[in-house]
Amino acid sequence: MAERSVVIELHDVTPASWFDYHEFVAQLDALGPLPLSWLVVPDFHRRTPLERAPTFCRALEARLARGDELLLHGYAHADEAAPPRTPKDWLRRRLYTHEGEFAALDEAEAARRIAAGQALFERLGWPLHGFVAPGWLLGSGARRALARSGLAYTSDRQALLRLPQFESLPAPALVWSARSAARRVLSQIYCAQLLERHRKSPVLRLALHPADLRHQQARRYWLITVERLLADGRRARTCAAWLGQRSAAASAA
Repeated sequence: MAERSVVIELHDVTPASWFDYHEFVAQLDALGPLPLSWLVVPDFHRRTPLERAPTFCRALEARLARGDELLLHGYAHADEAAPPRTPKDWLRRRLYTHEGEFAALDEAEAARRIAAGQALFERLGWPLHGFVAPGWLLGSGARRALARSGLAYTSDRQALLRLPQFESLPAPALVWSARSAARRVLSQIYCAQLLERHRKSPVLRLALHPADLRHQQARRYWLITVERLLADGRRARTCAAWLGQRSAAASAA
């Protein structure tokens, strides 16, 4: 039987969100050696540049030493492009999220931000393989820039995408919207349906956000879900490790 995996993604990782994650990650660590994928924002909303947070950077380096992975998650995590001009763009960039940084950037600006993030990781001595756009929103210019970035992969809500061709490997993500009590109830129902639909999927991704962990209902849901998936025989892997295992299996076949 082929190995089944679970990827635990921690989104919007910044010095400010470390407090939200710290206790929950300690609970995950207590379950055993579970490699995590940390989606790191270099300068969240232009207010928290990583290089001015040495204690936070050392904490991430300790996670790397445990076998975790650090990914580049946008640059500022703020939608600074011109306002939406179509109903579709308004829905994506205002209703779905206000932080779709790479949804409407032209190729040159997207390339500049990706390169700045790569340079930051290099200065800090952090290995970098993957990029995930805030809200998983990539406009056409950002896609072209990412294809030329030299990075190995990106993702959307349904798949991990090998670069530069954007080869799609199904990897459904469970994600909550925790902004209101009603959204949290609906998120739990929706994720239960996704789990049932994809219970035989080779890999499932759990996409956690800092806002989730400010609510007991969401914290409990994520911890129980991790425990159940591990008990069901899934192995925790980082995004890059799962892609590497997939490539090795394909080569052997």
